[in-house]
Amino acid sequence: MLPERIQVLIVGGGPCGLMLAIELGRRGIGALVLDQKAGTAFNPQANATQARTMEYYRRLGFADEIRAAGLPAEFPTDIAYFTRFATRELARFRLPSAREARESVSTLSGSWSAAELPHRVAQKYVEQVLRRHAERVARVHYGWRVTGFAAQHDHVEVQAEPAAGGARHAVRCEYLVGADGARSLVRQAMGWRYGGETGVVRDFVGGRMYAVYCRIPDFYRTVPHPPAWMNVSFNPERRSFMPAVDGQGEFAFHTQLKPHEEEARIDAAAAAAMVRQAIGAPLAVEVLARDTWTAGHALVAERYGEGRIFIGGDAAHLFTPTGGLGYNTAVEDAVNLGWKLAAVLKGRAAPRLLGSYEVERKPLAARNTTYAKRFADSLGNFQPVAEIEDDTPAGAAARDHAGRYLEAHGRAEFNIPGITFGGRYDGSPAIVGDGSAPPPEAANTYAPSACPGGRPPHAWLDDGRSLFDLFGLDWTLVCFGETAIEAERARQEDLQLVKLPSAALRTLYGAPFALIRPDQIVAWRGNDAQAGLHALEYLRG
Repeated sequence: MLPERIQVLIVGGGPCGLMLAIELGRRGIGALVLDQKAGTAFNPQANATQARTMEYYRRLGFADEIRAAGLPAEFPTDIAYFTRFATRELARFRLPSAREARESVSTLSGSWSAAELPHRVAQKYVEQVLRRHAERVARVHYGWRVTGFAAQHDHVEVQAEPAAGGARHAVRCEYLVGADGARSLVRQAMGWRYGGETGVVRDFVGGRMYAVYCRIPDFYRTVPHPPAWMNVSFNPERRSFMPAVDGQGEFAFHTQLKPHEEEARIDAAAAAAMVRQAIGAPLAVEVLARDTWTAGHALVAERYGEGRIFIGGDAAHLFTPTGGLGYNTAVEDAVNLGWKLAAVLKGRAAPRLLGSYEVERKPLAARNTTYAKRFADSLGNFQPVAEIEDDTPAGAAARDHAGRYLEAHGRAEFNIPGITFGGRYDGSPAIVGDGSAPPPEAANTYAPSACPGGRPPHAWLDDGRSLFDLFGLDWTLVCFGETAIEAERARQEDLQLVKLPSAALRTLYGAPFALIRPDQIVAWRGNDAQAGLHALEYLRG
């Protein structure tokens, strides 16, 4: 049975909805997740967890669980390009395995100075971890369909019913969040439209796509190339990308349908034949699931919230999946909205703080969908020539040219610390600027900066801990020198006080004090700790 009342009702049990439930539940806020599906995803779906998302998982204590999921610890996470998977390799961008990422992260500096490195794992496994942690602090109910809602001045009345049929239930909540995907009931009921580009047509990743979740038992025994996480086929007959799911023989195959290929006529045998075309060898292909989807979207909702109604994830933005940015942007939506809802519901901030959610997240979604579109253009508009598979000098020259282009593309799409760490909230009412200019943005490089509005500069401490491990679940005042503020005053403000008398860290942050928001964003920095407390009072309203 559903509760009659709950503080926050979340429609949608994907990464955004589950992460939001965790953020709220960890702060003592009652949250209810409803999703009409029977459970978490069966299909692999998204496959790349960016480093910033991994830092948020670390903050909640389960980054290691995520990193242990999916591919074996020793499995390389390379991106490899082939004419066909079993024939010629064109290019390879090498990336570390999960074990190597764990071992090397504390040795890196500059653009990749981070508490966590990226991880390649299918979303189906991520959702299982998120669900376990959500169920410890919130109520999570799959198999329930939200059919409608009515917003009042001090609450929202929500109607829901079992997806399999049954009596309708009413739930009264203080806030309603739609994390219910591209066809969001919440967004459509509020009349908020997507804006941006859609229907973009390319030679690849622009149009009707066909997804095949499959098992190929003999793939690694037959294919003569080293394993890779992302396998991309590049030939005129069957272009595709195929990330490894479990490192044992399960894959998520995606190809673009030709104009003459009708999805209604594609049965399991035809789907398997598509996969074999990309492999270039007559291997047995077991089809576990198949479906169609559309590439060519770069869409952002015109509104993210109004009154007591908010949206996040695919309900708020829709990507073509190049760069792996859609799921990661959705997780950051949840992190951003979660602490703000909790602060308002606990009486620690004025309701106007919630207005900063749209101000901050909508421009980031526009930025990220733009980057994803650039990657899709780079890959999809570069077309294989007819002779690329020929055993001729012309064929060899075509492969050499394609290899150099695709290697550069892979580096540009998958080595993206600037996109991962460089998102900023400049101009937000939840930031107190200091007049300094942030570093220029670039996709493939990142300049750490404590200019308010961005991710705090990261450092490893002498005792082996990450600086980020000292930031609290709520506000943190970091003092790189002496301060007169006592622990009792900090407790009264729900503020964690971190004292690190380090000249190097003071230089890194450009000031002796920095106020870190609950979502690990620099809210203020300055020379006086008391001014930091005043900034906190201002930001809370």
